[in-house]
Formats: sequence, C-alpha cells, structure tokens
Amino acid sequence: MSSADELRKKLIRHFSSHDATWEIMDRAPNYDGVTSMRLARGTAAKQLGLSVDIVPPGKRACPYHFHYVEEEMFIVLEGSGTLRVAGEMLPISAGDVMFIPAGPSYPHQIINTSDAPLKYLSASTRAEADICEYPDSQKYMAYTRNGLSGPETLLKSTRMHRSKDDLDYWDGEP
Repeated sequence: MSSADELRKKLIRHFSSHDATWEIMDRAPNYDGVTSMRLARGTAAKQLGLSVDIVPPGKRACPYHFHYVEEEMFIVLEGSGTLRVAGEMLPISAGDVMFIPAGPSYPHQIINTSDAPLKYLSASTRAEADICEYPDSQKYMAYTRNGLSGPETLLKSTRMHRSKDDLDYWDGEP
C-alpha cells in the first residue's frame, strides 16, 4: 500500500461507500431498525466521532439523554421528524443542524414522527470519560474509553446505575 493510500485510509471516509460498516440496533418496539454507520472508526481522529444514522418511521434514535462532557451535533440529510429537547418537541427537517451542548439543560432525543425514513449525520466530541444521564428512566451511565481509534475502540469501563441505588462514599470501606 502506498503512503498516499495509507494516509487516505487514516483521514478520509465516504459515507456512500463501504469505508465503514452499518450497525443495526434492534430494541423493539421503540428503537427497532435504527441503523448507524460509524465513520470515525479506524481513522486518525481521537476526539471526534461521526456517524450516519437512519431512523425508520415512528421510531426513536436513542433514549432521551444528556452528556456531562461530550457535545453533539446533528445534521438532517433526508426526511423530517422531531427533536425532543429540554422538555420541548421541535420539528426538524432536511437541512437543519442541531447543536447540543453538554450538561443537564439540554436532554435530547431524535424521533422520526414522519412516514418516511429520517437520515442524519451525528457528530460528537469523544471524551475519554463521560457520564450520560437518562431522565425518563432515572438512570445514568459512567464510562471511559480505551484511548484507541478504529474497530478496536470499545468502551473500556461502562457502568449503568439508577439514582435510587446510590451508595455512600464510605460504603464497604474498612
């Protein structure tokens, strides 16, 4: 492989080709059939994530949530739907760009409220560690990454909890 080919592999993705693989999230009934193409995997980027997401009619992209560290941006490519954010329901359609800062003021969820597929780009900062909170289910997830990029990028340590299960700082300590 030439140095130009190696450089291209590290830096460039074309989302209509097979540079990345599609992942299907089957979580019936609300999330069934959501597909995502992770574009940043295998690139030289360490702090950016980008994916193409397709949400079928009547489905939700992910649970209502917010991050304490990571920021997200969504760009609607095709279709229309609703951005549930900060307790409001905002209509979205092709050409809309949504900027979601970190923190509890902007919990969010993308819902396809139309009768056609909703296709959008999801961009995010990729924090080494983050807390993600889910207001509807009263749970939160704490995670760290392994610092790698590519298909081997997995969450190194992930813990999901509910607030009712909180422990005292000194619980179990001698």
